[in-house]
Amino acid sequence: MYAVIKDRGRQTGVRVGDLVTCDLNENWNAGDSVTFDEVLVLSNEGDVRVGTPSIDGASVTGEVVGDSKGPKEVVFRFKRRKNVRVKNGHRQRYTQVRITKIDA
Repeated sequence: MYAVIKDRGRQTGVRVGDLVTCDLNENWNAGDSVTFDEVLVLSNEGDVRVGTPSIDGASVTGEVVGDSKGPKEVVFRFKRRKNVRVKNGHRQRYTQVRITKIDA
């Protein structure tokens, strides 16, 4: 079974057992159960259901594994001949969720 879920504006295709990276949610702790109610597409052995925009009664359940960080992004600005140089770094934080069940 395959599903496409929407979590805070980001669409992700998932199967049972997949590890999904979502944007950080401070309210989720490791071991919590999370339900995604916005299911856009469901596919079960050739039977495909597409929602308008989401499928009523369908949900995807997952368990929060923990938090992680993305790769470091370096932001460097400068203005030539003005002695202006600014170097900043950023690492986006994510929450990892393992998909446990897909309900149609």
